This record gives sequence, structure tokens and C-alpha cells, in this order.
Amino acid sequence: MSYNVIRASDTDSTIPTPQIISTVQEHLKTDGWALLRGFDMNMAEFSTLTAKLCNTITFDPARENTEKNTQKVDAGLGPIGLHIENGNTPVCPDIVAFYSTKAAFEGSQTTICDGRKVFEAFDEAQKIRWSQRMIVKRTLPEELWKRYLANEHPAISQPHEVTMEHVLQFKAAVPDQDFTLNPDGSLEYCLKVDPVRPSSLSNGQSFANAILGPSHNYEPPRYTLEDGSDVTAEEIEDLRAIAETCTVEINWQDGDIAVIDNTRVMHGRRAIKDQDRQLFIGMGRVQ
Repeated sequence: MSYNVIRASDTDSTIPTPQIISTVQEHLKTDGWALLRGFDMNMAEFSTLTAKLCNTITFDPARENTEKNTQKVDAGLGPIGLHIENGNTPVCPDIVAFYSTKAAFEGSQTTICDGRKVFEAFDEAQKIRWSQRMIVKRTLPEELWKRYLANEHPAISQPHEVTMEHVLQFKAAVPDQDFTLNPDGSLEYCLKVDPVRPSSLSNGQSFANAILGPSHNYEPPRYTLEDGSDVTAEEIEDLRAIAETCTVEINWQDGDIAVIDNTRVMHGRRAIKDQDRQLFIGMGRVQ
């Protein structure tokens, strides 16, 4: 993975300068991701870097916020399947950045899978099947969907400010979604997504979605393709096997930052063996 690493020792700066950020953006276009190593970073610098890469910041409502633009990554100890971040939400971030403040001594490698290579590895029948639209359905508790809406709706910033008018405005602003509000305050939503999508940063078709991913803080979604067929456990395992052939690992070092094109490259995690590790995330859209 050395061709994706931008080392401070190879530059004239100990912090990500505009020129270094430009190099990161070039890697995003060509490779789909890049790793910054050896720079003098802290949480405030990471938050600033996220803001420079993204015009609009996105949050996961189930995560703990840290700095203004970042959150703590905490998803149990087991392996995490490949996915794009917030891939089952109405507004998917274009860029995701991870900051390792303390790397694990063993295990916990982040897995990186170029969805463009996965799509190229498909046979013709798989390319046709996964180029359909996909319907995602699941139920969110009131606390989580209101936190998400408070972040995404420009007129509000706190969950207690959410009204039905805000819900309807968000529904009208973002196509291909519907919802049912339940008596207990939970919300069952239905969302159409593209399992194969063009990258927001470099075009090209990529198998980039959350089918193989986790539901650590959420109810597992129900996936149905537009032809009416369900996504089965057997074909998910077939997809997982193909994706593994296109997967590399980041063996974290303290201070590393990985920046990923979230509309092209999926990521996951090997099982955590050393729990004494700290990882943070920042993400957002470029437009």
C-alpha cells in the first residue's frame, strides 16, 4: 500500500499544508484513498483537516461527538464487514477520514476495498443484477432519527427542535425516500439506493454500498432489489468473497490519518485483539 502513503518525512512540513491536501485529493481521484503518516496531528488539527476536505460535515447519530467536526469510532470488538459510511442513509458522505490517535499493538486493521475493482471482477450477470436500484428498509428509534435530521436539516441543530414540518421538508428535498412514523416515536424508513454507483470524485462505476457491512448501533436493514427479489445471505457471502480479493489492510501507526472516497471505496475492520486503541472519524460532502 506504499503508493497510497503520504509521509511527512518526504515533505517540507509536519502538518498537512494546502499542497499536501491537494496531493490527498489527487490520490482520491486516482486510487480512491490515501494515508497520511508521520505528521504532527491532534484532534483539533484533524477536525480542521476534515473541514478543509469537506464543504458540509455529516455525523452518525449513534456515535459520540468529539471535536466540532469529528466523532469517536466504537463498534464492538468483532470484525466489521466492508461498507461505505452512512451507506443506508438518505445523505451519504463523499469523503470519510479516520484518525488513529493510538494504534492497537495487534489486530484492528482497517480494511480497504476499491469498489471499482469489485465491479470489474463481477461476471456479466452480477453486473446486471447489482446495477439495479435497491430498496433499504429499517426502523430507527426516535432519538437516533431526530439526531440525524437535526444535523442534516439546515434550519435546526438540536433533536428537540424537530417537527413534522422538518421531516416533510427533508423528505421533499432528498428524493427516493419514504417513511412511516410509529406510535412509539420510532420511524420506519424506506430508501432507494444504487449498489453500483459513480464516484462523486472520479466518476467510474463502483460496487460501493453497505450490504456487507455492520448494524452495530442499528436494526439490521432489509434489502430488496428493484426487480422484487430479496438480497439473500448466500449471495452476500459470494459478494464478500469477491470483495476480499480486492481488499488491503491499514496496519495503523499512532497519528495516521486515512482519507477515503466513500462513494467508491468500502472499508471495514479486522477483529480487535488489543482493546487499547483509539480511532476517530470525520466525514462530509464536497458539494
